[in-house]
Amino acid sequence: MSFEIGLSGINAASASLSTASHNIANVGTTGFKYSRAEFADIFSNNVFSAARTSIGDGAILSTVRQMYGQGNLEYTENALDLAINGPGFFMVSPTTDTLNPQYTRDGYFRLDRDGYIVDGDGQFLQTFPTDTETGDVISNSITSAQPVQLADHYGAAVQTSNVGIAANLPAGADELDIALFDPNDVSTYSAATKAVIYDSLGESHSLYTYFVHTDSAANEWEVRTYVDDTALTPAAGESTTLQFDGGGALIAPVGGDIQYDPEPLAAGSDPLNINVDFTPNPSEQTTQFSSAFTVPYVYQDGATVGRLSGLTVETDGGVIAKFSNGRTVSLGKVLLTDFQNINGLKQIGNSSWHETNDSGAAIVGEAGTGSLGTIQGGALETSNVDLTAQLVNLITAQRNFQANAKTIETSNTITQTIINI
Repeated sequence: MSFEIGLSGINAASASLSTASHNIANVGTTGFKYSRAEFADIFSNNVFSAARTSIGDGAILSTVRQMYGQGNLEYTENALDLAINGPGFFMVSPTTDTLNPQYTRDGYFRLDRDGYIVDGDGQFLQTFPTDTETGDVISNSITSAQPVQLADHYGAAVQTSNVGIAANLPAGADELDIALFDPNDVSTYSAATKAVIYDSLGESHSLYTYFVHTDSAANEWEVRTYVDDTALTPAAGESTTLQFDGGGALIAPVGGDIQYDPEPLAAGSDPLNINVDFTPNPSEQTTQFSSAFTVPYVYQDGATVGRLSGLTVETDGGVIAKFSNGRTVSLGKVLLTDFQNINGLKQIGNSSWHETNDSGAAIVGEAGTGSLGTIQGGALETSNVDLTAQLVNLITAQRNFQANAKTIETSNTITQTIINI
């Protein structure tokens, strides 16, 4: 029996040695979590055994438990290098059309030839769908998980539909006859401003807005709007008269905006259907004060064709693309997963895991919510291996191996002595 006990100790020491060696081999593996070999004693008896004199039968490897402690964050120059600061796993899937999830802490991601964000094995990073403009999550269930793709159409031209202008019109301006207005004669209008707008093909045009002070007593101004050299026609029922109260605030038209009839522009483009708002937001309003004419705020929502100029991942997982035309587009929000029992996950290599019955189903959510950590873009999580501790474990395993080998040697000596009697 002593031989079997010693052999079980050698096997245990060998398992401990292999576990430490595996940890040391992966000290430089991104997202790697070190393992700890755990052992149990073997004890067999029966109803006739005397408990006080029973001797154990050695040791057995009980489990190899992964330790999911946080690794250090190492900052890089790649915006698609992602690290989780806190609990959670990235979800990846090998195909775009079917979700077959794997879970990883390895945040090395890149763009493939089709513009998808993939990991080092070409598996697709999963995200929640978002509104492209606001970045708000549309659905945060696991069934809505989808790969994120940087599609070319996000850089497409956007026709201008809304223009916002906040100006101060000088209360002391001379009255002029609107019937004499001529955009080519500066003496026939009181002030003017210009904005650049875009048609559906991304071609730029100049939007000119002319202000004519027509009635000082009633605080009224007339507006004339041109695109390039073409006058725009107000839509039916729209007034082009701006009226202010005694405090200089705009009171007409109601809502502060003027809608114009569609206007054909460049050949092949859609007609321009534009609305000009003189009270674009609560802090930016067109006024009539005694000070000089100023235009502190001009806004338009169109854009020419743009090229990708930047890609960032925010701490809440939002994937934001920036284009040279000034557009900022939300492509999705990286989802994170957690489990009731992370020690029940099945290791599959490449710093990845599969869920099992022991781990429970994946709990998905947005970064920074619930128990989930945040995401750090431009960083990678290093392995959590303590190299010094693992080297000590190697020494300990070696001594345990030698000690158990010694028990076998001693048992052999005793047996040989008995044989020689």
